[in-house]
Amino acid sequence: MRTLLLSLLFLLAVIKYSYGQTKVVTTSPTKTVFAYGGDLNKDFLKYVIGLTQKSNPKICFLPTAGADNPYVINYWYELCLNFPVKPSVQKMFVNSSPGQKSFAEHLLDMDAIVVGGGNTLNMMGIWRAQGIDTVLQKAYEKGIVLAGGSAGSLCWFTSGLSDSRPEKLSIVECLGFIKASHCPHFSSEKSRKPLYLESIRKKEIPAGYACDDLAGMLFQNGKLVKAVTLDKTNNVYFISEKDGKIDEQKLVTELIK
Repeated sequence: MRTLLLSLLFLLAVIKYSYGQTKVVTTSPTKTVFAYGGDLNKDFLKYVIGLTQKSNPKICFLPTAGADNPYVINYWYELCLNFPVKPSVQKMFVNSSPGQKSFAEHLLDMDAIVVGGGNTLNMMGIWRAQGIDTVLQKAYEKGIVLAGGSAGSLCWFTSGLSDSRPEKLSIVECLGFIKASHCPHFSSEKSRKPLYLESIRKKEIPAGYACDDLAGMLFQNGKLVKAVTLDKTNNVYFISEKDGKIDEQKLVTELIK
């Protein structure tokens, strides 16, 4: 009898303890990429700010594709004057000196990172040499908003076409956060669209998303959740191959301007 009573008391204690515990539910950060077809402008910057869900977000500009062009950097700061943000720039063409933050310390402290346009192939080479590809992967996993246009949109995808070499467009392998190919400037550059379609038809690159200069795509956790545009003439497309033929689908866009 005594053993049974002790067992019941122990069971009641366990039940009481269990009910008294607060269950902790952990959720992974939302991995966000906002890619737009053209280069940086105030409307897309405003959209990026909104994605951070912060009242005064820290946003860093990566001008690597433009070789850290000082005029582009000045333009970035001019754009940011119109918004409640804490802007910064991470240059890649730097000299070592004591007291500097590392690339990782700077970038992983941001609420958003915006990548500028220029030479995609050179940018990817520099990033890989400097370990920026690894830092951006950590930023993506951390939930820092990643954004950009032109080279700054192409970089997040598996691959795409870039005007990074003389003579003709070439295929460039990118970060692969979005498992699809990509083509910026889809309607504005005449040579880009037919070559992108042909590359997909020949299965040289995977199916993917094409974007006009004033349109953009919001991806969360690797999936397209919204296509947006600044006017009614710029669009987003999904391009795939079926039975050796191209299937070009114009996606529904939301006007954000």
